[in-house]
Amino acid sequence: MPWWVDAIGWGGSALLVWSLMQSKVLRLRILNTVGAAVLVVYNVLIEAWPLVALNVVIIGVNVLQMWRLRGPILSATGYDLVEVDPQDDYLRHVLRVHEEDLRRFTPDLIWDPAAPGGIALLVLRGNETVGVLLLRQTAPDTVQVQLDYVTPRYRDLSPGRYVYGGSDWFASRGIRRILANEQMVHFEEYFTRMGFAWRDGRLTLDVAPVAV
Repeated sequence: MPWWVDAIGWGGSALLVWSLMQSKVLRLRILNTVGAAVLVVYNVLIEAWPLVALNVVIIGVNVLQMWRLRGPILSATGYDLVEVDPQDDYLRHVLRVHEEDLRRFTPDLIWDPAAPGGIALLVLRGNETVGVLLLRQTAPDTVQVQLDYVTPRYRDLSPGRYVYGGSDWFASRGIRRILANEQMVHFEEYFTRMGFAWRDGRLTLDVAPVAV
C-alpha cells in the first residue's frame, strides 16, 4: 500500500481526536466532519466499505447538528432568558465559577449589583446555564451591556443571536436601544455580527417593538 494512503488514514484519525479536544461545540463539529470526510477517502481507497458507511453517517449527523446550531430553529427555541436579582446567590455562584475565564475577556469589568438600574439575565438552554448578561438601564428605553459572557461550549454565536434577535425580552419591556459598554469595543466584530452599528461613537442596536 502506498505511503500516502496511510498518511491520509493517520491524518483523518488525528483530526477526529483533535476535534474531541475542542471546547466550542461548533468547532468540534467542523473538525469532526473534516476528519470523517478524510477517513471516507481513506476507507474507499482500502475498500473498507462498512467504515465508509460509518463515516458518511457521522458527517450527516454533524451537518444536521451544525445546521441546528447556526439556524433559526435553535435561535428561536433553544435558549431562554431568565431575569434574576443582581444580588442573587446563584448569579454570584456562576460569576465566581467562571471568574478566571470572565476576567480574561473583560478585565475592566465594573459591576456593582447594588447600584440602581442593574439588570441581570441568565441565558439558559434547558436546565443548563450557558451565559450571563449584565445590563445597566441608563434611560427608560435604553440599556447598556456591562457583560455578555457565554461559557466555552456555546461560543458559536447562537446564544447571542437568541439574546439580541430571537428573544422579545427587550421589546416586551419597552427597551428600544441597546448600547455596548465603551470598554467592550474590542468585541466590535461580535457586536456587529449581532446587528449593532456605530452611532454617535457607540455600538448601538435598535430594538424593534413587539408586533401586536
